[in-house]
Amino acid sequence: IKAFFELKKSKRSRHIPFLASFCVGIPLFYGWYFDALAMGLQASLGGLVILYYQPNAPFRKRMVTMLVSSLGFVLSLGVGLGFSFNPYVSAVVLGFFAMGIHLTTTYFKIKPPGNFFFIMIASMASCQSYAVELIPNKIGFLFLGTMLACFLALCHALLWIKKSPTPETFTTQVKKRKFVSLIDSVVIGICISISLIVGHILEMQNPYWIPISCLAILQGISKQHVWERMIHRIVGTFIGIGICWLILLVCTTPLSICISIFVLQYLVEVLIVKNYALAIIFITPMTILLAEIGSSFTANTEIMVSARFLDITIGSVIGFMGGWLIYNQRFKNEATHHLRKVNIFIRKSRKH
Repeated sequence: IKAFFELKKSKRSRHIPFLASFCVGIPLFYGWYFDALAMGLQASLGGLVILYYQPNAPFRKRMVTMLVSSLGFVLSLGVGLGFSFNPYVSAVVLGFFAMGIHLTTTYFKIKPPGNFFFIMIASMASCQSYAVELIPNKIGFLFLGTMLACFLALCHALLWIKKSPTPETFTTQVKKRKFVSLIDSVVIGICISISLIVGHILEMQNPYWIPISCLAILQGISKQHVWERMIHRIVGTFIGIGICWLILLVCTTPLSICISIFVLQYLVEVLIVKNYALAIIFITPMTILLAEIGSSFTANTEIMVSARFLDITIGSVIGFMGGWLIYNQRFKNEATHHLRKVNIFIRKSRKH
């Protein structure tokens, strides 16, 4: 409860919330102006790659990180769309993809949000209707959104490269035991896969909310942190859904929804580094509006928000169970012991 109201100090650049809002908002406004909201939404999803921008890193590292992350976004969308022909096949593939992404981001020490948005995009794409002829079109608009984000990041880097010299920092790296990253990746992959399968079994309208919520809980850095994130996400979601309901009552046009998303994105980026629970209050309406912007004007608002609360609660519980496994030392020791046995067996087999 205390953590719910605690505001942490942040050294994050004050420009990042503005950059994030423009990267998400500009494609939406273009989509509204040209009466192509679906395409604008796809591009704005790509604009989220700006969250991997590191303003305190050297110029070259900033831009390389942005470009590689952009390619990762495109790959995530391609994997999700390519296997969406069958819900259960896509769930299994998504699990393996989550494993690979977590291993990759851990190996290269990618800073937060780490694996989150890659898996999120793949989850959303895997629940879309399968249409081969539309895949290049969707990937193209996502890529345009990432390129807009890269361009704005380049402008920021050129303007502030002299004014914001890279501070010399000393960090302590916690050396993990062998196989720990692999075990974590397997647990995350299984939880993500199970989450999506549960969503399909329960015939949720948008089952991707469950794995996304599960993944958000799995971002915790300790057993206590995972527990706190689950409680904060459920409580924050409950409050956020109320705010979303009010926004949908007041904002009845596509333009007003686009403006709401722009403002909510700014608030989220300001709060996410200060207080996760408060940020969730605004993340919930923002993500619902982004996902439902094409149908929220005709769908029953009460049914929609109640369905989102159920999805997010189920995902949070599955995420907590996965987080408990990840930070359970006895489970880690047993899994590591068996993996070492397998590794020794493989080495002996190669010699013979």
